[in-house]
Amino acid sequence: MQNNTLKKYKKAIINKYEIEKGGKYFDYLYKPSRGKLRDLCWLIFENNPTKDDLNVFSNFLSLDFDHTKKNKFKEKKDKFRPIETFFKGETDLSNIDAINMAAILVDFHPRPFKKFYENSKTEEIKSVKRIEKVKAVFEKKNSEKKLEKKKKISFFLDFKSMFF
Repeated sequence: MQNNTLKKYKKAIINKYEIEKGGKYFDYLYKPSRGKLRDLCWLIFENNPTKDDLNVFSNFLSLDFDHTKKNKFKEKKDKFRPIETFFKGETDLSNIDAINMAAILVDFHPRPFKKFYENSKTEEIKSVKRIEKVKAVFEKKNSEKKLEKKKKISFFLDFKSMFF
C-alpha cells in the first residue's frame, strides 16, 4: 500500500510540475537546473514557510533555514541534482526528503508524503464505504425483486388451485 501510494505521490508531483513549469516560476522550472532549483528553494523559503516545509528543508539539506546563512545554503547546489533529473524525467527519486522537496518546489498539496499517505488512506476508506453502501442498496433491491417474484408465483399457484 505505502509503496503504491509513494508512486502516486511522485506521479502527482510530476503532474503538478508539468503545470507549474509554465506558471509563476517559469524561469526556474521550465528548464530546471540545480542552480535554478536551489534559487527557487531559497525564494520559497524566504516567504513564510510552514513547519512541515522547514522540516523537509532541514532533513534534505542537513541545514536549518536561516536568512543570514545564504552563502552556506548556496554550497548545497548538488543536493538538487536528483530533483533536476526527476523533473526532466531522466531518473526516479527514492529519497523521501528529495521527493518532499520536489513537492515544495512545485507547491504540491497535500505534502509532505505523510500527509498525502494519510489523505489517501482516508479516501480509500471513504471509497470502500461508498462501495459497501451501493452493494447494500443493490442487495436490498435484489431481495425485494425476489420477494415480489415469490408473491407473484404464490398468487398464480393459489389462483391456479382455485380453478383446477
